[in-house]
Amino acid sequence: MSTVVNVQEAKAHLSQLLARAEAGEDVVIGRAHRPVVRLVPVDATPGRTFGTMRNLVVPDDFDAPLPADELAAWDQ
Repeated sequence: MSTVVNVQEAKAHLSQLLARAEAGEDVVIGRAHRPVVRLVPVDATPGRTFGTMRNLVVPDDFDAPLPADELAAWDQ
């Protein structure tokens, strides 16, 4: 069941309404006896996942100079 409060009550008790919404209660704010908005908790977004390139292998000579013939091919 949802709790419906008017705008003035929501202004006066916002922290309490937020706590109730975070606890899973359905809190609706209404204007002129009409439901307008619903307070719902924001889903926690997962953090970044590190290590997604687990099969990446960097050779030991990764930063070694290229052979002369390969360097010459880049100059063409």
